[in-house]
This record gives sequence, C-alpha cells and structure tokens, in this order.
Amino acid sequence: MNKALEALLDLLDLEQIEEDIFRGVSRSAIVPRVFGGQVAAQALVAAGRTVPGDRLPHSLHAYFLRLGDPGAPIVYTVDRIRDGRSFTTRRVVAVQHGQPIFHLSASFQTYEEGLEHQAPMPPAPDPETLPTAAQMLPKYDFLDSGVVDRMLEARAAVDLRYVDAPPYGSVGEPREPRSQVWFRTNGKLDGAIDEPLLHVCLATYVSDMTLLDSVLLAHGRGGWATGDVVGASLDHAMWFHRPFRADEWLLYDQESPSASGGRGLGQARIYTQDGRLAISVIQEGVVRVPR
Repeated sequence: MNKALEALLDLLDLEQIEEDIFRGVSRSAIVPRVFGGQVAAQALVAAGRTVPGDRLPHSLHAYFLRLGDPGAPIVYTVDRIRDGRSFTTRRVVAVQHGQPIFHLSASFQTYEEGLEHQAPMPPAPDPETLPTAAQMLPKYDFLDSGVVDRMLEARAAVDLRYVDAPPYGSVGEPREPRSQVWFRTNGKLDGAIDEPLLHVCLATYVSDMTLLDSVLLAHGRGGWATGDVVGASLDHAMWFHRPFRADEWLLYDQESPSASGGRGLGQARIYTQDGRLAISVIQEGVVRVPR
C-alpha cells in the first residue's frame, strides 16, 4: 500500500466527537476547494458508523450545496431516520463555518436472495494494457506543469486508467459523449481495515473523479485541466447492486445523455473485471463556458 492510499484511508477514518456527530479533514484537490467525492465518501462513512455491521449501503442520494473550504474541518451530523427489519435509513448533513455544504441520504440493507438480471458489461481492453496516469499525463505537454502535478497528487491513491484519450487530450475535437476508465486503489486492503463498507466508500470517492468527462467530450472541451469550462457537482446518486472490491479492477462506463441550461448530466455503470454489474451512478453538474 502506498503512502497516498494510507493518507486516503486516514481521511475516511472520521473522528467521533459526539454521538452521531463526526469530524473530518480534507486533502489537496485539483481545484482549490474540497473534492466532492471526498465529502460524499466521508458522509457515507459517518452514516455507516451508526448502522449495524451486517447492513451495507444499497443506495445514496446527495446534493452539493456550497463549495467546501479545504483548510477547515467538516462536521458530519447523522440523523437516524429509520431502523427497519431489513432496511436502515440515515440522513447526513456536512457543515463548515456554520453552514451546510452537503446533504446525503443513504439506505442500508441486510443481505437477502432475490431475482437476478443485469445489463451486460460493454467491451473494454484489459486495464493492464493501458497507461497509468504517471505515464499518460506528461505526454500532454500543453498542460501547465502545476496542473499535472496537482492531478497526479490528487489521484495518487487510485490507479485510474483511461481507455481512450481524456477530455484534455482531444481539446477542440467533439467526440461521442462516452468515456471508459478502469480504476482500483493503489494497493491491497487487508487486515482489520478490509471491511465491505470501506470498499463502498472508496468507490463513492472515485465515482466523482470522471463522471462528467462525457459531457466535456461531446463539446470538445478540456475541462478543469485546461480551464475552458468551469463547473462543480450539483447532485450525485449511486445504487450498489452486487459485492465488489475497490482494490480490484472496476470498469467505469460513462455517458452523457444531455447538457443544457449550464448543466450537464452524466450516468454510468461500474462493473467488476469478471463482468458483474456492481454500481449504477448518475450525477448532474454545473458546466459553464467562461465569459
């Protein structure tokens, strides 16, 4: 396990300061604000700390309300909405400087057998044949070196590999609004930390990294790396269908069905390497062309 992954795991290990109240800190991001995936993952950790261990998240729905300050702690308050025989519901509000910055509702379920079907996994190359971020990013010499350094630092805990060129690799060339990446943590999770909830929280963290890429591809925009758009996540929803491990390869198959009104919609499915549909994701974000 590399030091960046250790730092990410520390980030997700919230401090409990009172019953159902937790405190987290932030880490550096590509842009000078708290990374949305971090807040979502920490909020899910907070919710999970108040739920019996035999119940795992099956869905979450979240709204990003204000930009987070990376220099200030974030306080997460959990409301125990319902504890049923099979399902548990929690609501979490993240607060900084006395104001809510994020709101999460999550539902947890005990395991049970049921009907089974799924959408088939789309074709994708073997992730081991694709370049790592450290191999790929320096090739785009038009990117500011500071941007490249921040991107590499922000993603050092995750081995994330693009199947095709990322948005900043094809600026000015509109493409089909689809994107695929493979990802896994940069190191194995084992021992006491190897809990199913942690894998779910890590996937939640990564899910906010690239979901709006397909919006940018449709318009030939490079995104946050090139500064030809400004934006932020507005809302985020995930459904967890089947067990998975965040330290094993997962295919993030993403597309954008619509962009309008200064907003773009991304939707995706996440598959295990052996073809099981693990997660469905939908996100809307602000995507504006600077004036």
